[in-house]
Amino acid sequence: MPRFEGPDAIFGDLFEVVQSTHVFSDSKTFVDATPKYSVATINEAFDELDEKTPASMRSFVQEYFTLPGGQESSVDASVEIPVRERIEQLWDVLSRAADQVEPNSSLIALPRPYIVPGGRFREIYYWDTYFTMLGLAEAGRFDAIADIVENFAFLIDEIGFIPNGNRTYFCTRSQPPFFVLMVELLAAVRGDRSIVLRYLPQLRREYDFWMAGADTLAADGDTSDRVVRVGDGFLNRYWDESDQPRPESYAEDREYAANTGRDKHELYRDIRAACESGWDFSSRWLADAQSFGSIHTTQVIPVDLNSLLFRLEAGLAAGYTELGDTTSAKLYSRRAESRKRELQNRFFDDEAGFFVDLRLPDLQPTGVLSLAAAYPLFLGIATAQQAAMVTRRIQDEFLVAGGWLTTLNATGQQWDRPNGWAPLQWVVFEGMRNYGFSGEADIGARRWVDDNLDVYRKTGRLLEKYDAEHIGSLATGGEYAVQDGFGWTNAILLKFMNHLGIRDLEP
Repeated sequence: MPRFEGPDAIFGDLFEVVQSTHVFSDSKTFVDATPKYSVATINEAFDELDEKTPASMRSFVQEYFTLPGGQESSVDASVEIPVRERIEQLWDVLSRAADQVEPNSSLIALPRPYIVPGGRFREIYYWDTYFTMLGLAEAGRFDAIADIVENFAFLIDEIGFIPNGNRTYFCTRSQPPFFVLMVELLAAVRGDRSIVLRYLPQLRREYDFWMAGADTLAADGDTSDRVVRVGDGFLNRYWDESDQPRPESYAEDREYAANTGRDKHELYRDIRAACESGWDFSSRWLADAQSFGSIHTTQVIPVDLNSLLFRLEAGLAAGYTELGDTTSAKLYSRRAESRKRELQNRFFDDEAGFFVDLRLPDLQPTGVLSLAAAYPLFLGIATAQQAAMVTRRIQDEFLVAGGWLTTLNATGQQWDRPNGWAPLQWVVFEGMRNYGFSGEADIGARRWVDDNLDVYRKTGRLLEKYDAEHIGSLATGGEYAVQDGFGWTNAILLKFMNHLGIRDLEP
């Protein structure tokens, strides 16, 4: 049995019956359950069942599995305390000890303590964690940052990359590659640059994961998994090794496939690739903004992913320069400069005055404007003129009462209008400040804080996303109810409040 085989492969027919008949309202419940007995014992007992109705299967699962907790990160919201006190309380609520290995569990045991996002998200998530770490740094919890970096280095060593989360069913995809920024954050809080060099082997291995197959691409426009040949260099896209329904959203994916005329395996891979982006789901990935069936993530070359990979290439070049490995330093420097040119030229739409995603095969703009345009500002790639144009358009069109909108398209998808998300508020805020637009950045930050605090006053909770257009209203959209907890929200709210000098507000 492969080391990281998911519950869909391990439990076969049992998995199919449980998920396809909606035994649980949330498909993630069963794949997060822990077996009480061996796989052989459970599968044999299932085969002997006479009745396989949803009710009988629920009883069966409860007998043979330990179900995951519900809102594991919830706190008593009825207790009215200042928001800073709540955030401090939540660091401990969201903390998990180093894992004990549970045979046949979907959880990949991590060697150090870690922080989960909250709610149904009971495991560590890759890109969420970078933003959570910003809050941990603000709170002075430097040991927690060190533990997280070590956990991610462990995953790279064990699996070859950082998966979407530490679950076996996530081991076919990653998420936006923030590890280089995590390592640099740890080096900064420790005041020790050697930390970056210590993790250089893992940074290089992560880069190799994203670039796998690049050496097979000869002609302009050739693709291999996550890599696209462009001229004498490379760009990247989101991908997933599997073209099957997601185990954690099995019933939903089967229903999507039944309602479209598309090849189901192509559809499944495009859905999974969107999950690798972290923006699941958004009109960024749709050929028709109002039709989920038109999802074509693998045909999109995203500006945020390529900005992050530029940062990884630049980090590798700097690290190898420090080590005196001039050959490696020159390779990564050349790759970084090539990608930077593409980002400044091909990804910047002069007519729109905005950084955009590109589509295959013609590498023309997709037509969807989103806050991903701020990544070249966040990572110092944009020219001063480009930064000014992007800032102006974001302030004119994306800034609303409660912060910055994710896209301008109202589609019902959670990564679209009217929703705002903490990580993107931070990317925009820092990107603007990098180019001297501090006043504009502060306006958006203040509106985001106001929205967060108004919802907190009403509910006592800090949520994963917010309705940015209507202050105090709960966000909508997505495949599940709005979750509370919530790692990256707590972190960015704390950062903004400290920056703006907001001491506290009573709920």
